[in-house]
Amino acid sequence: MADQTTASATPTTAPAAAEPTELWVERTGTRAYTGRSSRGAEVLIASQGVPGAFTPGELLKIALAGCSGLSADFPLSRKLGDSFDAIIRVSGDADRENEVYPQLDEVFELDLSELDEQARERLLVTVQRAIDKVCTVGRTLKAGAKVTLTFDIEA
Repeated sequence: MADQTTASATPTTAPAAAEPTELWVERTGTRAYTGRSSRGAEVLIASQGVPGAFTPGELLKIALAGCSGLSADFPLSRKLGDSFDAIIRVSGDADRENEVYPQLDEVFELDLSELDEQARERLLVTVQRAIDKVCTVGRTLKAGAKVTLTFDIEA
């Protein structure tokens, strides 16, 4: 009897990728906008001092801290359990002459008191590597990004 090999069926097309989230801001008042996503999320954006709203610079900092947290979540939960507490504080003063943030500082607050010193050091190295590898916001800020602007106007 001859040796027969049967090929397993393979899909001819790759699984459909999730639709990209659309993002936009809408003007809601003088120096006030609402940021929106196609997933239904909203954030209020306004000048500094407007109650209940973030400035664009604050959102940049929040995005960095949030990205670091999400990037670190898996290695931290694997070691500390799913219910660990974490706060990531982010700060950085604007250089108003050049309208940039020359430095952003993050402080990751964690309770690692249940780990011995070697386990803490290993975990922090793992967390730093995860953030460096997959935090898109931090990687983009460190690398710089080309930003383009076009206008779609009614004439």
